[in-house]
Amino acid sequence: MNKLYIGNLSEEASSVELESIFEEWKIPISSPFLVKTGYAFVDCPDEKCAMKAIDALSGKVELHGKVIEVEYSVPKRQRSSKLQIRNVPPHLPWEVLDGLLAEHGTVETCEQVNTETETAVVNVKYATKEQARQAMEKLNGHLMEDYALKVTYIPDETAQQDAPQAGRRGPGPRGSPRQGSPGVGPGARPKLQPDVPLRMLVPSQFVGAIIGREGATIRNVTKQTQSKIDIHRKENAGAAEKPITVHSTPEGCSAACKTIMEIIQKEAQDTNFTEEIPLKILAHNNFVGRLIGKEGKNLKKIEQDTNTKITISPLQDLSLYNPERTITVTGTIEACARAEEEVMKKIRESYENDMAALNLQSDLIPGLNLNALGLFPSSSSVMAPSMMAAPSMGGQSVHSSFSPPESETVHLFIPALAVGAIIGKQGQHIKQLSRLTGASIKIAPADGPDTNQRMVIITGPAEAQFKAQGRIFGKLKEENFFGPKEEVKLEAQIKVPSSAAGRVIGKGGKTVNELQNLSSAEVVVPRDQTPDENDQVIVKITGHFYASQLAQRKIQEILSQVQRQQQKPMPGGQPPQRRK
Repeated sequence: MNKLYIGNLSEEASSVELESIFEEWKIPISSPFLVKTGYAFVDCPDEKCAMKAIDALSGKVELHGKVIEVEYSVPKRQRSSKLQIRNVPPHLPWEVLDGLLAEHGTVETCEQVNTETETAVVNVKYATKEQARQAMEKLNGHLMEDYALKVTYIPDETAQQDAPQAGRRGPGPRGSPRQGSPGVGPGARPKLQPDVPLRMLVPSQFVGAIIGREGATIRNVTKQTQSKIDIHRKENAGAAEKPITVHSTPEGCSAACKTIMEIIQKEAQDTNFTEEIPLKILAHNNFVGRLIGKEGKNLKKIEQDTNTKITISPLQDLSLYNPERTITVTGTIEACARAEEEVMKKIRESYENDMAALNLQSDLIPGLNLNALGLFPSSSSVMAPSMMAAPSMGGQSVHSSFSPPESETVHLFIPALAVGAIIGKQGQHIKQLSRLTGASIKIAPADGPDTNQRMVIITGPAEAQFKAQGRIFGKLKEENFFGPKEEVKLEAQIKVPSSAAGRVIGKGGKTVNELQNLSSAEVVVPRDQTPDENDQVIVKITGHFYASQLAQRKIQEILSQVQRQQQKPMPGGQPPQRRK
């Protein structure tokens, strides 16, 4: 996606003039301009430069009385079902964007792209090329909160490779695969460890000291700590603080963090800067609840153990474009360094637990794209479920030939005050939710006037359950039905045949205990239940989203195993008789 098409050019436009425009905007190019009558082509060195050219120049720069248009150059044979949508309002809720995209077809994936622009950028894949074409026509220029959307095709690079080569002269396709593309080339090696980077915020006036003359200081820090350190100087131009990302082992990240704090402290002393400079760590909101812990216990323990004061930015600061919260640590450099170790340890634990659930979902529900849900940090390089080992229970791998049933019913309990937010004005939100997830979603009547919880009945296959429940968890978090120091934890109930309840519990409670340890969810099969008219009993699952999902999937696997055993014929040809 590095080749650009420049349209609406005057016949007088020349390559020299175009080159001058790109130089003025500091946009590098990797090939000369190919100028035709009314349009031109040019290659950029990478996708980031190409996106900058589109955002900075398209519809904004005039040449010989004509406002030029800049977009990706995508030949017809490479036009796929994938689109890139730019200039998305930065604070737009996910469900609003989902609803707009769904008006033009079935959205298979929707991923946010990291950029330096103030607005958001998303990559969208539709089910068919025709749906993508219609979305392209309808959405390009569509106004949302005074922002005009810009839509372009994402090239299907396999189409270039598969195209007939007859009559082609010269060498093969130019250029090497983009860095970071998964599985590039036969020698590509997957990472053996998940890379959970440390993200810091530092005052902008100290960035120069961290980099040092001709980059000498940052090179030394990188070498000493065996880290890769990215200083995002161009992000949020004019902002008082700049983010720094450190990729390394946990020990390497901590060493780099402490060294950077020492550099800042020395520069502050040299420049007579008297204000206290806290350590600020950025963390995706999905992990913050578990860092805080129930009633803030985890955070209080870190504060006590490290002799620091820790605060976390409010949920109101989150948006589609900014899913991170700021963890501010005040204390001595030594104390802040110890706090960083403990904070990042909790975040990495949360990440690993979520990856276990995410990995299992991907295996049990083929084709499920988790980034499309907007529930997990899609921009991080660590989002690669296939590279994580599968969790196991009782020595047995969770990966199995389990085929999810056609439909499941889950009862999810939400705060009674949140019912209006889930239903939406005239029922629009719940209808949209049902359409996007493929699940039937109904709110059960209240048990009484003073009830503080309401039951949401979700019916649909496993993938629809994952999407629907995920959206409900996300909506409750977004609408602040849980406090800033609370994680969204809900109770889900599923019904199992009474004959299978013992298998869920296991001998002496072994299976249910293993299930709780694996998923981090609380799983309870209430004793002395009377089976309902369908001879079923309730299993209660309480936890955060990924914990609940992992527990639900494992229970469904157990039920599937029980069903297969019941259907297996006996040696005499008769099916086993169910005990009454």
